[in-house]
Amino acid sequence: MTAIIEACGKQYRVSEGDTIYLEKLSQEDGSSVTFDKVLAVIKDDGSISIGKPAVEGASVTGTVIKSGKSKKIIVYKMHAKKNYRRKQGHRQPYTKVQIESISA
Repeated sequence: MTAIIEACGKQYRVSEGDTIYLEKLSQEDGSSVTFDKVLAVIKDDGSISIGKPAVEGASVTGTVIKSGKSKKIIVYKMHAKKNYRRKQGHRQPYTKVQIESISA
């Protein structure tokens, strides 16, 4: 079974056993997280349930594996011929979640 969920302002297509990286969540490592905003569910027999905007009674349950920061990206700004140069680094926080079950 596959589901399309909305989490942290983005949409993800997930199946049972998948691992996804989300924006930083407030849950601690090892805790359970439930996503109630399921936009669509695709069952194994090929039937599709599409919500308006969410499917009634459907939810996706996952486990928080870890939280951390991604690799550093460099933000470099420069104005040519003006002696303006700014270098800044950024590490985006994330939460790694493993999908346990999809109920529809």
